Amino acid sequence: MDVIEELLTRGVENIIPGKEKLRGLLESGKKLNIYLGIDPTATTIHIGHAVPLRKLNAFAQLGNNVTFLIGDFTALIGDTSDKDAERPVLTNEQIKANFQTYKKQAEKVLDFSKVKVRLNSEWLKPLTFADIVKLCQHFSAGDFVGRELIKNRLQEGKKVGLHELLYPVMQGYDSYFMDTDIQLGGTDQTFNMQAGRVLQKDLRGKESFIIANGFLEGTDGRKMSKTWNNAIWLTDDPNEMFGKIMSLRDELIVQYFTLATNAGMNEINDIEKRLTARENPMTLKIELAHRMVTELHSKVSADSAQKDFGIRFQKGDLQHSSMPVFQTQKSKWNPVDLLVESNLATSKSEAKRLLEQGAIEINGKIVNHQSLTVRLNNGDIIKVGKKRFIKISLKR
Repeated sequence: MDVIEELLTRGVENIIPGKEKLRGLLESGKKLNIYLGIDPTATTIHIGHAVPLRKLNAFAQLGNNVTFLIGDFTALIGDTSDKDAERPVLTNEQIKANFQTYKKQAEKVLDFSKVKVRLNSEWLKPLTFADIVKLCQHFSAGDFVGRELIKNRLQEGKKVGLHELLYPVMQGYDSYFMDTDIQLGGTDQTFNMQAGRVLQKDLRGKESFIIANGFLEGTDGRKMSKTWNNAIWLTDDPNEMFGKIMSLRDELIVQYFTLATNAGMNEINDIEKRLTARENPMTLKIELAHRMVTELHSKVSADSAQKDFGIRFQKGDLQHSSMPVFQTQKSKWNPVDLLVESNLATSKSEAKRLLEQGAIEINGKIVNHQSLTVRLNNGDIIKVGKKRFIKISLKR
């Protein structure tokens, strides 16, 4: 796979207005203006957040004009693209405090010697009210309120702040001010990134592009989230990171090699073939964990973490902080439903098969497949076979 093809396909869900048009621009040899914007609304970055950072770095390595944009001004509003409620407004002090940790974490993925860092307050703060009114004339309020999450909030009687309508306009102006050729972001950012295309076309007569990346799932297959304890953070120490990766669901191995490492596509294709040939997934997860810890920490740290994990695994020490957690308010469960809801089984048929095989244990006791109900206590350990396990967290 050539470099441009990998840029346009690896971890990419959508390219607007089209892949082939963008390919032509990339093959022209022109140095492009490319940016990724992040609002400093939190203090830590998980490896899912790092997916677009990796794409940004790939463009930087090719010598393009790449910008890592800190949305210190847009953070005063807050983006609601992936939220079902209005975001709290951050103060300047909170924004500055959050930003202090961003660059240090992003350096694990991004080569800042080849990337410019800018703050969008540089050009958004000087805008006059008249300037903002003129920018708003390029957009329709109907397009904003027609978005699914906004529509749902309105139907549920929740507040939608008038200021929220300005967020896409401001992000669009970011793209226009920097004369952007390519915007990078998640698929949930597509609406906001489209605003940049509108302003580039209306005000500059220029076609610009969007590369929307896919999302890296959490270790249990759900959306990566601190709430579900299924996220791997760039700040995790080597041993904790290694253990979390080893708790990964088998079907996510290829996705993690693709989106969370710098492994070449030939190597990733080989990993996929080995899985198809039924090689032990644990062997591949060890390779994945060692590579990720090496890339985000060091080889020495990865060697040490692998040794530590091996010792703990042989001792049967499953009470490690890396164990996936299943949070529930229910203490009584049908065992089949429990396995499916906790993502220990992908379907009810698989759950029934595992129970019939005696492959399910709760605190070391095999669950009989004829059981109608299992009772859970906080801290219970559910084990599937020899490699997969979760800890129960009962929410009262």
